[in-house]
Amino acid sequence: MDLFDYMRANTMKQEAPLASRLRPRTLDEVVGQQEIIGKDRLLYRAIQADKLSSLIFYGPPGTGKTTLAKVIANTTSAEFTQINATVAGKKDMEEVVKAAKDNRGMYGKKTILFVDEIHRFNKGQQDYLLPFVEDGTLILIGATTENPYFEVNSALLSRSVIFELKPLQKEDIRTLIERAVSDNERGMGSYDAVIEEDAKEFLADMADGDARAALNAVELGILTTARSADGKIHITLDVASECIQKRVVRYDKTGDNHYDTISAFIKSMRGSDPDAAVYYLARMLYAGESVTFIARRIMICASEDVGNADPQALQVAVAAAQAVERVGMPEAQIILSQAVLYVASAPKSNAAVNAISEAMEAVRTTKATVPVHLMDAHYKGAAKLGHGAGYEYAHDFPKHFSRQQYLPDEIKDRVFYRPSDNGYEKQIREYMKWLRE
Repeated sequence: MDLFDYMRANTMKQEAPLASRLRPRTLDEVVGQQEIIGKDRLLYRAIQADKLSSLIFYGPPGTGKTTLAKVIANTTSAEFTQINATVAGKKDMEEVVKAAKDNRGMYGKKTILFVDEIHRFNKGQQDYLLPFVEDGTLILIGATTENPYFEVNSALLSRSVIFELKPLQKEDIRTLIERAVSDNERGMGSYDAVIEEDAKEFLADMADGDARAALNAVELGILTTARSADGKIHITLDVASECIQKRVVRYDKTGDNHYDTISAFIKSMRGSDPDAAVYYLARMLYAGESVTFIARRIMICASEDVGNADPQALQVAVAAAQAVERVGMPEAQIILSQAVLYVASAPKSNAAVNAISEAMEAVRTTKATVPVHLMDAHYKGAAKLGHGAGYEYAHDFPKHFSRQQYLPDEIKDRVFYRPSDNGYEKQIREYMKWLRE
């Protein structure tokens, strides 16, 4: 590196975004992800011992995938090389492999290749790396926001340990915000800024587990806010909401407002008001509520409040829940909207709730025995005991229905399922009435 390269690198380091400057240099500086880098965990021990195998880090943006790779770079005695799959081509990989072979042959030194956005590599590019990972020329560390089981070559996966990084907890984000404001060396401490508690709480909440989003907002707030009369820069709630481009919505995920909003959401779907239901959906999404939490509530409502009045409602809700996990925001809001509007507009029945509630109570309060003719006659000696004797195979009878008794003798006259007269359940009700008469 010549003088100009050194000056350029030093300038870039000083002018790098706050999120980049604050990257941990050691494992002890890492915030969050303790389930995979806690001191008793495999990854922590492997990094500390400098005994790494190939790794895949998988998780949403801002959860620390690149951070962990940088920590490894600072810790390992191996040569560390980084490329980004969005811009790297085969020539770049060939140069990395050549250097790795030279390091191994001449110095006996391993090479770690960190590939950011590894899912961007096509199959051919991933296949090119495979033999060099297999023979130990390269130790591969890949980072991806996409499910590696869908996007990464199965042969590479079989030679790697996969670690899933979760969105950071709100307390983790708060810790990083405080570090950013107070750190004089790499943070914004020299600006003499103060961040108010409600602003800190708001940013930690709105970041939704993405440390980079919170730190970018802190940096923007400090750089663009004028000093107050006391000479300090005050990051207020209004400043914070402008910097993260979110209007403040009074919605605390752990407080009364959260429960009030979700209650109104459920009651609006149950009450067949699609306009109100989609409004409360928007309110939750705007405030940063988890899309998986919302999807779970829609599935519950589809079964609890719609049930067999429209069996399709549960299918729509389940499909929506699966889709939002694959798609993510912002498009996930369209999928959730479709599911909410369908469930809210569907005919309603809570007969399934009543049926299982009464059946559970019967199980709890009544000692009953399975009728002998319904018992399994196939296991050893069962037929000799008379199990299954007298069973009538329903498909051998007209309309595929036999009038034999199915409930235990003790509760043989109980009725648990009472279909409503709404939607498809009205047909079920008429059919069940015909069977019983």
